[in-house]
Amino acid sequence: MIIAIDFDGTIVEHRYPNIGREIPFATATLKKLIEERHRLILWTVREGELLDEAINFCKERGVEFYSINSNFPEEEQPENGTSCRKLDADLFIDDRNVGGIPDWGVIYELIQQRCSYDQYYKQTYHHIEPKKEGFWSRLKRGGK
Repeated sequence: MIIAIDFDGTIVEHRYPNIGREIPFATATLKKLIEERHRLILWTVREGELLDEAINFCKERGVEFYSINSNFPEEEQPENGTSCRKLDADLFIDDRNVGGIPDWGVIYELIQQRCSYDQYYKQTYHHIEPKKEGFWSRLKRGGK
């Protein structure tokens, strides 16, 4: 798979423009995905020196991305330093997803099983009984 991964809030806690603490198991999971031959793209708003810091942070932990803010390593960035960054990826991992970001163990399972979070959740928690309707809910709808 081609997987685009955000940096701030996804690999590290949000402390932009500084680099926050690593989110537990982020780089360990990324290294495992690289070992399994997935192509990882660092997909971030960071540019220039701030981008270099993020790349070095990951490299120091053994994570080297296939490309940075582009589909292929040989793509040239525009002279003004900005691009549309429309990536052709199978999966985007970003803390700005609706509902936030699951922990890295769940992310790894989703990739391994090639399923959506909804499918994973139903398969993992299918045995849990739904909560019974509470007193106030029953009272509000006029039930007993």
